[in-house]
Amino acid sequence: MSPVTHFFVGWAVANSAELDRRERAAVTIAGIAPDVDGLGIVAELLTKDSEAPMLWWSQYHHVLGHNLGMCLFCSAMAAGLTRQRWKTGLLVALSFHLHLLGDVIGARGPDGDQWPIPYLLPFSDAWSLAWEHQWALNAWPNVVLTSVVIGLSLY
Repeated sequence: MSPVTHFFVGWAVANSAELDRRERAAVTIAGIAPDVDGLGIVAELLTKDSEAPMLWWSQYHHVLGHNLGMCLFCSAMAAGLTRQRWKTGLLVALSFHLHLLGDVIGARGPDGDQWPIPYLLPFSDAWSLAWEHQWALNAWPNVVLTSVVIGLSLY
């Protein structure tokens, strides 16, 4: 799914409970945090015509940030930086997992390729999440969901 959709889903989760600004920010950021591994696209694009291209996006997107280890890290950071530690940590984990769910159901590339999510990393690479009916990034369900969460946030 689009980072915009992930952001607004995180925002909706953050506003589902009584949280202060810092706690709401932590929950919202958790909704887009898994995509930090997508920043490798910058290096990949800059080096694509070189003798040794850096394939940081092709090789690491949906690997480094889309897993249980990153979720635990984000939840622990949020709990350590906020007053309502348990509530914020659990909402961060929920927001993070909604990102993973969104990617499993609606992140197929234009070429039909799927990115399985290695959920148990860095603890194990034995299990990956994928769904054979995954929607394309630009499919109508993603557009509807994005519109709904933007409308919800404006409300």
